[in-house]
Amino acid sequence: MALSKLGSIVLIGAGNMGGAMLSGWLKKGVPGASVTVIDPKPSDAMQQVIADAGARHFEALPDDIQADILFLAVKPQLMDAVLPPLKRVVGQNTVVVSVAAGKTLGYLQTHLGEAAMVRAMPNTPAMIGRGVTGAYANPKVSDAQREAVQSLLKVSGPVEWVAREADINAVTAVSGSGPAYVFYLVECMAEAGRKAGLPADLAMRLARETVAGAGELLHQSPEEASKLRQNVTSPNGTTAAALGVLMADDGMQPLFDRAIEAARKRAEELGS
Repeated sequence: MALSKLGSIVLIGAGNMGGAMLSGWLKKGVPGASVTVIDPKPSDAMQQVIADAGARHFEALPDDIQADILFLAVKPQLMDAVLPPLKRVVGQNTVVVSVAAGKTLGYLQTHLGEAAMVRAMPNTPAMIGRGVTGAYANPKVSDAQREAVQSLLKVSGPVEWVAREADINAVTAVSGSGPAYVFYLVECMAEAGRKAGLPADLAMRLARETVAGAGELLHQSPEEASKLRQNVTSPNGTTAAALGVLMADDGMQPLFDRAIEAARKRAEELGS
């Protein structure tokens, strides 16, 4: 669906994630006149983006506002305070989209009533247009509404729809929290390099650029990750020696199994 034909969009929250998505929407063709931003204190830079686009900005929810798409981009701990006034914004043709981790559609319905709703989980690379978003739509979401939401979400990167709302917790564990795992991998590689004798700043530069470059190769290559790994690994070579440790029975896979499960369970707890 063309971004210029999505109807009225009300964005609640223009912080890091909400602001990044708004900037992407405007750059890709969403008319500023169709967007209303509700945020008590957006950054100076975001205020300028809103003004330059001709979008409307209010510190609090005005009385005379309707939304075809109501986009909730506030922190989960703020939802209890933010949601009650929004019930009057949700009409028969409104689709509600939430990117708040752990907040279930059932929770949203207790505040907003029965409505078409999408629960989405983007990740922080969305801020540079290289994120990935998992999404779940309840049965009230029409094909046209789903297409409209898809158009907005994919501005930040690919969108993967899941069949069960519970699967969003696993999405949160893998991709929502995943960038932090990759950043920690860089820290670990750099520290291991320092312990191997490299100056700390050099070890960090090597680790950082290696992970960034490998990620870009993975992005551009049609090959599976396992094939790319094999391409780097010469028999009995240095990479094989390292992988012998990382791929051992007590290596990275069981560690990641525990980490992902811990994150999934925590997402589940936040929603209860």
